[in-house]
Amino acid sequence: MASSMFIKVTFLAMICLVLDIPLANAGQTCDEIKFTLLPCVPYIRNLEPTVPVICCNGLRTVTDQARTLPERKYACECIKSTLTIIPGLNLNAIQGLANKCSVKAAFPIGPNVDCSKISVEL
Repeated sequence: MASSMFIKVTFLAMICLVLDIPLANAGQTCDEIKFTLLPCVPYIRNLEPTVPVICCNGLRTVTDQARTLPERKYACECIKSTLTIIPGLNLNAIQGLANKCSVKAAFPIGPNVDCSKISVEL
């Protein structure tokens, strides 16, 4: 039984390595990223005229914690997949969010971003 579990775990690890999926995201989980950026939703849906400070703080936190290339790709994919399920998005608001918050984003943000093309280590 133990050897069967070892084989399954080894197989899963190999798949993650081949697909460039982090086995453990030391920075943050997707649920943490979503929770941190939740205060941005009213602004990117045009329900608030200005970006809330808590949104900018969250964006700064997510960006600061995405230190490595795999962490950046992971955060990018998490945000991208989340944005695709939020109705009524203002794409200009999303694309300008980092600038409005004076945050140097470690990766592009948007529902149509190709996260696989992130290639620069900071």
